[in-house]
Amino acid sequence: MLRILTAAEMREADRATIEDRQVPGLVLMENAASAVTRKLLELVNDIGREKALVLCGKGNNGGDGLAVARQLLLLCPRLDLRTVLLAEPDTLPPDAQANWKMLAAQDHAARVAATPGAWNALLPDVADCSVVVDAILGTGLRGPARGTAARVIADVNRGFRDAKVIAVDMPSGLGSDSGELLGESMRADCTVTFTAPKASQVLAPACESVGELTVARIGTADSLLQALPGPRLLLCEADDARDFAAPRDRSGHKGSYGHVLAIGGSRSKPGAILMAGTSALRAGCGLVTVVTAAGACDAIVAATPELMLEPASELADGTLGPESFEARLYAGKTVAALGPGLGNSGPNRALARRVYETCPLPLVVDADGLAALQERPIKSRAAPTVLTPHPGEMARLIGSDTAFVQRNRVQTAREFAASTGTYLVLKGNRTLVADPEGDVIVNPTGTPGMATAGSGDILTGIVAAFLAQYPDRPVLRTAAAAVYLHGLAGQLARDEYGEQGMLATDIGRHLADAAKELRA
Repeated sequence: MLRILTAAEMREADRATIEDRQVPGLVLMENAASAVTRKLLELVNDIGREKALVLCGKGNNGGDGLAVARQLLLLCPRLDLRTVLLAEPDTLPPDAQANWKMLAAQDHAARVAATPGAWNALLPDVADCSVVVDAILGTGLRGPARGTAARVIADVNRGFRDAKVIAVDMPSGLGSDSGELLGESMRADCTVTFTAPKASQVLAPACESVGELTVARIGTADSLLQALPGPRLLLCEADDARDFAAPRDRSGHKGSYGHVLAIGGSRSKPGAILMAGTSALRAGCGLVTVVTAAGACDAIVAATPELMLEPASELADGTLGPESFEARLYAGKTVAALGPGLGNSGPNRALARRVYETCPLPLVVDADGLAALQERPIKSRAAPTVLTPHPGEMARLIGSDTAFVQRNRVQTAREFAASTGTYLVLKGNRTLVADPEGDVIVNPTGTPGMATAGSGDILTGIVAAFLAQYPDRPVLRTAAAAVYLHGLAGQLARDEYGEQGMLATDIGRHLADAAKELRA
């Protein structure tokens, strides 16, 4: 997992690197510029044929840009390069000023455009540039970009539409500490950030301005990041999920990989619990038993005969009630999943509360199971509990509204998990997974095509399957790996069917392909 840093945490890491570990700031700047230059040479096939513009602001981010310009001159002597400093040279901090002087020593005539008028005068000469390096504003921005910087950002966004834009540490105009947009920001094709990702680079909607994100190590030791106080915000990567898709032991058998007990469904709506159970099998669980209304069993077994069924007594409407479930069904099971297709009547909710309060197993709760928990305070259980609400369900759980949840996703997830002793999967663009200790993991996979009926039921099955297969691993990381695989399968389904045409069952069908991709 990558630690995601706030601007203050990044400043402390830089301070400790320079002052405590005695790594000169100029060395960090040179390493940062080298990382950007390498990425730029990857991004642009034959950069010697391009016309490039390096835009440098007044801080150390601008110093990084000046160092990039200097390295490009050394590595690509045929490059048609324009460098523009959006500040007076004598206002630069020491390390940036040193790079300004070193650039001049290479006979490169950088331009100065410290005012909007000066930028307007230069614009005709640079408007046809095909590559733009954005080193205007870095991680310290606290409000919307203003003055010359704001004007340049707007002009590049509107007038350089065919240019490749690579951002140095942060797309200019983007804040560091949340997914909130402060104002207009540079729309980058690629961002090379240093040491660790920043919150805005991985949280929506701000992350949409980042493009491809590359995290470059420039000289800060891991131990300094580990020493930063918690709670932590973390980014899940493919390597973190890969451990959950490893090849199996040849001596394993179906009992080696857990047994999920899935509770839900009804006579008229068997699909949700069918999708949850089937996806649990697709995600590697050895056995799945579905407890559902007797009238739903024929449809379920016809679709997935590998599922085992426990037909339960029905209410008049074909749903499950408090008397439909027997405690004996917990015997021999590893994990329970509750809620998909259960129904939201009083008797349905009574059953869900009974299971929540008495289940001795790790429990995953979704959909109608979550609705039953809204009526009374959520108590922690002896076994781990994973709740998987979408933003509307989350709002109802905390007695708020969806807009509040979406504005405060990290805070909401962190506080809810801590106050209830549960593990929370807050679904949506950049799904969050939070634990009772305050750590929150951000998931980068997924696609808008997953906003379709049944997608959450597929996720419920995957989370339950992973908890069943890996009971000794930390629940937070197990749930995060399940969310990662779910999103990756969604991307594969999108590639085949398109965002508008994909169904939740397409996500389930691509789970095996997603696991194979992780292993590869």
